[in-house]
Amino acid sequence: MEEFKITFLPERKAVSIDRGTDLLTAALKTGIHVYNSCGGEGVCGRCKVVVKKGDYITEYSGRVTELEREKGYVLACRTTPKSDMEVLVPEESRLGDLEILTEEVKAERLAGLYTPVEEIEEEHYKGASKIFKHGPLSTKIFLKLLKPTIDDNSGDADRLLGEIKKHNKEIDIMQMGLSNIKKLPRLLRETNWEVTVTLGNRNRTTEVVLIEPGDRSKQNFGVAVDIGTTTIVAYLVDLNSQKVLSSKASYNPQVDFGEDVISRIIFAQHEKGLEKLHHVVIDTVNTLIDSLIKETKLTLDDITAVMSAGNTTMTHLLLKIDPTHIRKDPYIPAVNFMPVIRASEAGIKINPRGLLACLPCIGSYVGGDIVAGVLASGMDKIKDLSLFIDLGTNGEVVLGNKEWLMSCSTSAGPCFEGGGLKCGIRAMKGAIQNISVKNGSLEIQTIGNLPPKGICGSGIVDIISELLKNKIIDRFGKIKENKICKFRDSDGIKELVLVEAKDSATGKDITMDENDIKNLIHSKGAIYTGIEVLLKESGFKKSDIKHVFIAGGLGTALNIRSAINIGLLPDLPEKSFVFLGNTSVSGAKMCLLSSEAMDKAETIANKMAYLDLSTSSSFMNNYSAALFLPHTDIELFPSVKKMLSI
Repeated sequence: MEEFKITFLPERKAVSIDRGTDLLTAALKTGIHVYNSCGGEGVCGRCKVVVKKGDYITEYSGRVTELEREKGYVLACRTTPKSDMEVLVPEESRLGDLEILTEEVKAERLAGLYTPVEEIEEEHYKGASKIFKHGPLSTKIFLKLLKPTIDDNSGDADRLLGEIKKHNKEIDIMQMGLSNIKKLPRLLRETNWEVTVTLGNRNRTTEVVLIEPGDRSKQNFGVAVDIGTTTIVAYLVDLNSQKVLSSKASYNPQVDFGEDVISRIIFAQHEKGLEKLHHVVIDTVNTLIDSLIKETKLTLDDITAVMSAGNTTMTHLLLKIDPTHIRKDPYIPAVNFMPVIRASEAGIKINPRGLLACLPCIGSYVGGDIVAGVLASGMDKIKDLSLFIDLGTNGEVVLGNKEWLMSCSTSAGPCFEGGGLKCGIRAMKGAIQNISVKNGSLEIQTIGNLPPKGICGSGIVDIISELLKNKIIDRFGKIKENKICKFRDSDGIKELVLVEAKDSATGKDITMDENDIKNLIHSKGAIYTGIEVLLKESGFKKSDIKHVFIAGGLGTALNIRSAINIGLLPDLPEKSFVFLGNTSVSGAKMCLLSSEAMDKAETIANKMAYLDLSTSSSFMNNYSAALFLPHTDIELFPSVKKMLSI
C-alpha cells in the first residue's frame, strides 16, 4: 500500500502512514495529542490543523469556517493525504500539559480566589478521617535463619516460612510459589542464610512474593494510580515511611478513541479495539512509573506493588476485560471485586513478581474511584448525612452516613473538564479559572496568570454565574443585550467575546455562545437531579445534608457561590462544603499502605447501594426542571432568588 510522510509543525515530528489514514491518527502516532472529544467522528470540530504543504482529501463541515478554509484549516480526523504533507497543529487544538493537584498546585490555583476552604470549621473533619493500621500491599522483612543441622532438619522452604511466622504471628495462611522454592537452596547457602523476603497480601492470603539476598528491607516501594477517564495520575510511595516520593500525571490516551466511557466501550467492540484501549493505558502507566523511578533513582525491581482506582470501565480496560455488557441491559460488569494479581499479567512493568490490586467497583457506572473517594472523605464514619460529588465526566454522587450509602452516576459529560465547549480546555496553565464583573467590565484570572488559552471547568461555572448575576444572560441561558461584554451573531447563534484575539494566547477570540451555555445547563442539571433523586429515594431533604465533599480537579478551584448560583450545587451554608481534590489517588494510596484500608474499601463497596438513573422515572421527571438557571423552582435556591431580586 502507498505510504506518505506527514511532518507535524512546529516540532517537525514525522510519521509515515498509509493512504486512507487520517491526520488525527498520524498525529497520535507521533505523540502529539490533539483535541477530539467526539472520538474522531468529525462532530466536535476541535481537531483543526493547518495544511502547509501537500495534497489531501477532506470532508468539510460547518465546524470549519470559509475564512479558516482559505487559510488551510481542516479537521484532522476528516482529512487523508494524497502526497507527503506538512501540517501545523495550532495551540488551540492541542492538549496542554497537565497539573497534578499537589498541595502546592492547589495553593497556586486558589491564590486570589474566593474559597470557603479556610473557613471550614475543625469539627467538620471530626470522624471524617481515620488512621488505618500500617500494613502495605507488600512488606519486606530481613531474616537471619538458623542453619540446618542433623537435629534441626526442616526443609529450606519450611524453615523460611517458620521464621516468617515468628516475625508476624497474625499470618494465618501463607503460600510460596514453585519459582521461589526452586531458587531457595542455592540462595540461602550463598547468602549465609540471610535474606530479605517480600510478603504480599493477596486477598487475605500472605504470599512469599520475592526472596532477595542480604538486607533489602528498606528498598520497598509501591505506586498508587488513578486511572481516570481523562487523566492518569501516579504516586510513588515509600511503603515503609508511607511518604509520597514523587507524582506524575498524563492524559489518558484513550481520549483519542472517545471522550466518555460509552464511546470507549463501543470502540472496544471494534476489531482489536479492546487490545488498543488496553495497550495505550498500560503504556501510559508504564511511562509514568518509569519517570517516577528515574526521578528518584530507583529501579523497577524496587517497585513491588501497584494499587489502582478507576471507574468500572477504566478498570476493565486496564485489565483487558471486555466491557461490552456494562452498557447493555441489564448493565452488568464482568467483575466488581478483582482478585490481587501479578502486575505483569496486566502488562505493568515493575518487579516481575510484583502485585497489582484494584479497588472494588459498585456497578456499571460507579467504580473503584468513587469507593476510594468515600474512603478518603471518611463519610462512611460520619453520623450526619453527607454528600460526596465527583465533578468529572461521569458526575458520580454518593449520599449517606455511617449506617448506609447510596450512589448514582449522572453522566454529566465532559463540560466540567472543558469538553464539549467551543473554547473549553482542561485545567492547564493559561486556562481561565475565574471571572468577575468589576466596574462594568470583565476581570479574568488564569491558571499561572498567563495569557488565556481557553476556559476550564471552574471558569465555565464562574462565567455563567457572573453572566446571570449581571443580567447578561437570562434564566434560560439566552444572551441579552448589555454594555459589559461584547456580543455578536455567529452562524445564527449569539456569542459573547470574553477575551479578544489581541489579548489571548491563541491569537483568536475566546468566546462563549448559547450552545456552550446550554451544554453547561444540561451538565449541571444532571448532577443536581442526581442529588434530588438520591434524597427522594432515601427519604431525606436537602436541609438534612450537613457536609458536602467535592472531589475531582474542578473541585479545588470551584467557587462555591457560583456553583450554587447556577444550580449545580444545593443552596446550603457555604461552610458545609469541603474540597478534597483527587480522592481517587488518595484512596488508592491509603489502600496501598494498609490492608485494613482495603478491607474498609470492600466494606464500603458491599454496603453502597447503586441507583441506575437510566431506568429511573424520577430522574427524567426532575431533570427537565433543572434545565434553568438555577432551577425552574426558584424557591429551592433562596439565596439566588435574593441575588436576582425575584
